[in-house]
Amino acid sequence: MDDSQTTPSIDLKGRSVLIVDDDRVNLKIIGGILRHEGYEISEAGSGEQALEIYAEYRPNLVLLDVMMPGIDGFEACRTLKKTYGETCAPVIFITAKNKADDIVMGFDAGGVDYLTKPFRPKEVLARIRTHLSNQLLLEQLSKANAAKDRFLGMCAHDLRNPLSSIRGLAELMRENAAGSLTDEQMEIVQTIHAASQSMLQLVNELLDVATIEAGHLKLAKEPTKIADLVKRSVHLNGIEAAKKSTRVEMVNKTKNPAIDVDRNKMRQVVDNLINNAVKYSPRGSLITVQINADESSAGFSVKDNGPGIPDNERHKLFKDYGRLSAQPTGGEKSTGLGLAICRNIVEAHGGTIGADNIPGHGCEFVVRLPRPK
Repeated sequence: MDDSQTTPSIDLKGRSVLIVDDDRVNLKIIGGILRHEGYEISEAGSGEQALEIYAEYRPNLVLLDVMMPGIDGFEACRTLKKTYGETCAPVIFITAKNKADDIVMGFDAGGVDYLTKPFRPKEVLARIRTHLSNQLLLEQLSKANAAKDRFLGMCAHDLRNPLSSIRGLAELMRENAAGSLTDEQMEIVQTIHAASQSMLQLVNELLDVATIEAGHLKLAKEPTKIADLVKRSVHLNGIEAAKKSTRVEMVNKTKNPAIDVDRNKMRQVVDNLINNAVKYSPRGSLITVQINADESSAGFSVKDNGPGIPDNERHKLFKDYGRLSAQPTGGEKSTGLGLAICRNIVEAHGGTIGADNIPGHGCEFVVRLPRPK
């Protein structure tokens, strides 16, 4: 690697680097190279000291010697990654070894790169510039993404009220509250209502995504009997399903356990899964919602008669905007956000959500939530 592989247009002066090495000569050599480039340097002579200094200064990058007394470099790196997770600064190992097994051990421990002794100044600078540039770009991307989420949330919030009003007025007109309508006028009103309903659903889903991605999803948990919660959703969704001559039935072959959930959020999950089952199943289908429970968990499953999940598209499931090739059987709209929102809600409850194809035809979505201990 040489300087031509770096991105010199990015100003990295002032970025902080923690150098960890029990050899004072090595600290002096690397420190001198980096200070000349305008980096801020902190030093540690052991793995234990590195953990203390990292916690205090939170550097942008760590140069970590592998062979040290006490905690070696691999263990120090694993501890940093476990403590700070995704926010941990990139770690470049310093080693006199260049065997493949040693290098692989470094990557397995969480390192992003390695430098071999004796040091070559150009190589040291090139590798450090690369990783600091990548980190800086990720930080800028994260800030831009957060700004996008705030903007998206504000737009969706401002759109929700007028869309609700349009839908409400269309419903009044459908009920002849403003006088009788001709068949042609009624058709127009039905179109307005359907369009406003689809737009309102999209706006609500965008608000949910913005809330989740901003880390503002809050749960108001309370003891809830899962069968009671599901029963209400089955009833309400059954009314809409009847328009496609589809039935939604609930099956409960177990006790009705109480679990701690946010009722509104969990009902959103149930509604979405039933709605999807109706949306992708042929007209005249039977959708089965079953209550499941064992000693450690309780939840429900939704079985449909749709086309199932193609193996080559399974990776899209539960991802934002993860639309599959299957199309709704009644011309309904799909944003590809619903299942991603369900996953986030379920996981926020400490539960799991998954899906498997049913032999023959159809798919089963299963939600499991932890029972109080």
